[in-house]
Amino acid sequence: MIGGLQIGVAAVVGLIFGLGLAVSGMMGPARVGGFLDVAGGWDQSLAFVLGGAVAVSAVGTLILRRRSRPVLDQSFDLPTKTRIDPPLVVGSAIFGIGWGLAGFCPDPAIASLVLGLLPTAAFVVAMLAGMALHDRAFASVAGGAGFPAGRQP
Repeated sequence: MIGGLQIGVAAVVGLIFGLGLAVSGMMGPARVGGFLDVAGGWDQSLAFVLGGAVAVSAVGTLILRRRSRPVLDQSFDLPTKTRIDPPLVVGSAIFGIGWGLAGFCPDPAIASLVLGLLPTAAFVVAMLAGMALHDRAFASVAGGAGFPAGRQP
């Protein structure tokens, strides 16, 4: 069960993450386009941001492995599947194509909503519609959870 403290901590972490995206300049699609343009004027700054995220995640994973349970919950919700399967490959490809075309992935797009730009809002609406469509398409497969059978997080 999610309590008020969990929601408050999640909100603070989300605000810090959004602030980090803004300070690093990673909310703009042009930055992503420059990173993906390896044959032209390649902008390697996103590689450093991604590398920093991997480093922070690695430290978090080391800490997680030493704990029996999270601070604000009864158990960890970790993936149980380790096999690379067709839904993972297809989903990754769809994500990558969308990221390349729009210049946004979900978190920077949501953070960018504060800028009030119509293209950002259109992207978020399309993203939410895609998520709802996915949940509707797979609801009967996974007992209403919105994930294909065996793919619950």
